[in-house]
Amino acid sequence: MIIEPKIRNNVCVNAHPLGCAAQVKAQINYVKARDKVASPRRVVVIGASNGYGLAARIVSAFGSGAATIGIGYERPGTASRPGTAGWYNTESFKMEAEKERYQAWNVNGDAFSEEIKSEVLEIVRENLGEVDFLVYSIAAPRRMDPKTGELYSSVIKPIGKRFTSKTVNFLTGEVSEITADPATEEEIGHTVKVMGGEDWRLWIGMFQREGVLAKNFLTTAFSYVGPDFTRAIYRDGTIGRAKKDLEEKAVQINELLKPSEGRAVISVNKALVTRASAVIPAVPLYIALLYKVMKEKKLHEGCIQQMYRLYHEFLFTGGPPPVDHKGRIRLDDWEMREDVQKEVAGLWGEVTTDNIRDLADMDGLRDEFLRHHGFGMPGVDYTQDVEPDIF
Repeated sequence: MIIEPKIRNNVCVNAHPLGCAAQVKAQINYVKARDKVASPRRVVVIGASNGYGLAARIVSAFGSGAATIGIGYERPGTASRPGTAGWYNTESFKMEAEKERYQAWNVNGDAFSEEIKSEVLEIVRENLGEVDFLVYSIAAPRRMDPKTGELYSSVIKPIGKRFTSKTVNFLTGEVSEITADPATEEEIGHTVKVMGGEDWRLWIGMFQREGVLAKNFLTTAFSYVGPDFTRAIYRDGTIGRAKKDLEEKAVQINELLKPSEGRAVISVNKALVTRASAVIPAVPLYIALLYKVMKEKKLHEGCIQQMYRLYHEFLFTGGPPPVDHKGRIRLDDWEMREDVQKEVAGLWGEVTTDNIRDLADMDGLRDEFLRHHGFGMPGVDYTQDVEPDIF
């Protein structure tokens, strides 16, 4: 079939298999063209099918030759329906890794479940013996508690009061006003349950109990802070509350890991267009303005550039990484530079539908969003018939 992007409410509901393979290959080529990374060789990535998790797995494998286990919850393609981008990404990664004779296992299923944890544990026991490094990078809409069976759903809402802000439809460029009502206490609790650090701690606890954590084991999870004008919907909203929980769990995990001299560290990453960030009110407009400023200053990075820099300049330098007063790596250091934020704030105050093409990088925003789903990749003939179940 001919596969073209289908986008509804800033969500792309399909993906192109050959395009996804091409964007995975492009990230691999970026890493292979750079210095090797002295990173761990037995790596588990939870949430490995898109965005930062996929990029981290690529850097682990193609930057240091690591054996990797990648966990994602994706839908394969069928003869009549395309699969998800994450499915094509992980299958493409495994194919490329095996070409280089890097060990790679894909585990497709609910990472919150006991079944998937057990499956991953068995792969570790049979093939790796121990785990040196674990990346936790899940962005999920819901979670079933494995003990109680209760289903929790996350929401993107402010806390305490209504939030009104500019936003943009990145397909049309229309700038409009959006209002979000505050979350209830139940919605806050549900969001923390889904997107907080409880499951991260459960994974580490399981591996520790089963005796498969290597000495000096390292784990990292990703957070975000952002600017003042998205603070109410992000850092001070339900997602931010979940991120604070994630950061608190890092402290608990560090206590767990003391006997084996392991550690947990949070990396606060840069704002990027991902499948998750595209649906947060106000954030796509901020990102479009940010991209323009950072590209003009030659500071722009995508997921793969961020993860390579995290490994190469922060995590695996032979010494402890530089951290902020809360013990977090600030991979958003270039985004949050005073000159960058001052310029973005000025553009935010001026931007309208009429001038957005001049003030914001709408093409860059849209192109990057589409590439996450395998569309718009150079060298791919999108007019050709392709089998959705090619992988």
